[in-house]
Amino acid sequence: MTGAGTRADMLALDSLPQGVARGATVLASRPLSANSIPLMPRWGLQEIAGMLTELSGVGGSACLTLATSIVLDAQRQEETTAWITSNNSSFFPLDVAAAGIDLEALAVVRVPDAPSVARAADRLARSGAFGLLVLDLGANPRVPTALQARLRSSARKHDTAILCLTEKRGIASSMGPLVSLRGEARIRRLSDDRFACELRVLKDKHRGPDWVHTEICCGPEGMY
Repeated sequence: MTGAGTRADMLALDSLPQGVARGATVLASRPLSANSIPLMPRWGLQEIAGMLTELSGVGGSACLTLATSIVLDAQRQEETTAWITSNNSSFFPLDVAAAGIDLEALAVVRVPDAPSVARAADRLARSGAFGLLVLDLGANPRVPTALQARLRSSARKHDTAILCLTEKRGIASSMGPLVSLRGEARIRRLSDDRFACELRVLKDKHRGPDWVHTEICCGPEGMY
């Protein structure tokens, strides 16, 4: 690596404002498949290093929270991180800072549209200078297979984690066959100001699917 409940309980994500839940604490991380590797998986930088990962959700809140957890993990390991987004999509800086992210150490790259996000990520990934690249692709994550192949190759070569955020439900198709891990982000309310942010892994080429990671979070202002 580079230097340095039930479905009925789930809230409709599009009914929640976009924001990053803060104060996240791991509640559970368990493999559900009998054929999965015994070592318990954990949603963190090490789990997705060297891979092309897709994190899907509707509404943005859960995806942003889980992506922020990865960024925080990367910064704790002194990995250089970049968040690449289009002009019409981004996170709220104060929420991210409240979650513990050092904004001065986070490179934010803005490009005109979603297709440009993947092209910019390709250039950064080939440099080998980043431990984590977050690609905010939005609702139209159309990344050509050839470009996905280059991203995956760079991820493997430099042990870079490349995390693609897409706005769609878990039943929708993945970005493509080159994605090594795909998860669906969901959120449910536990109390007035506490939420369970859940990652349900739908595809994992290394461990097998159907493992779950949950974080207990305090929502930002306006979320409750």
